[in-house]
Amino acid sequence: MNIPFLDNWRKRQGGTRTVSLAAAVETDPDGVAELFAECELLRARAAQGGLELDDSPASLTALDQLPPVWRDDPEELPWVGNDAGLYLGTVLVRTVPNAAWDILAGGQPVVRLASGREIDVVTAGLDWAMSGSPELSEMYAESAESGPEVKTR
Repeated sequence: MNIPFLDNWRKRQGGTRTVSLAAAVETDPDGVAELFAECELLRARAAQGGLELDDSPASLTALDQLPPVWRDDPEELPWVGNDAGLYLGTVLVRTVPNAAWDILAGGQPVVRLASGREIDVVTAGLDWAMSGSPELSEMYAESAESGPEVKTR
């Protein structure tokens, strides 16, 4: 999977391109989580709509209410969707106990819950960006209820 912002992370790790994302999740899970949380395009679009994303479940509900102006730009749509998925994953990892990023064999980032369930957040984000369904807040609620009690920030 080609994730352009990985170049930023690789530079911080000494510039090596041989570090795989899967290995990075194992050796530097906080660094990868920080990288996934950047979601620059989504944060910019949210800010244009007057919304500051604070990595909380409530911000997912607010994102669901934004007018989907990115659907007018077929080049931007998949990037916003990817960011939306990574943002959903960020909120899950930061608020659901024992939720963590994992990388599937094909390079797809997922969130693994304490129950072992894998949430394909990027696909969920793309679906949301394209059609608005399922809502990010719904995906969060479904995922959070299948694990232990949600952490408060």
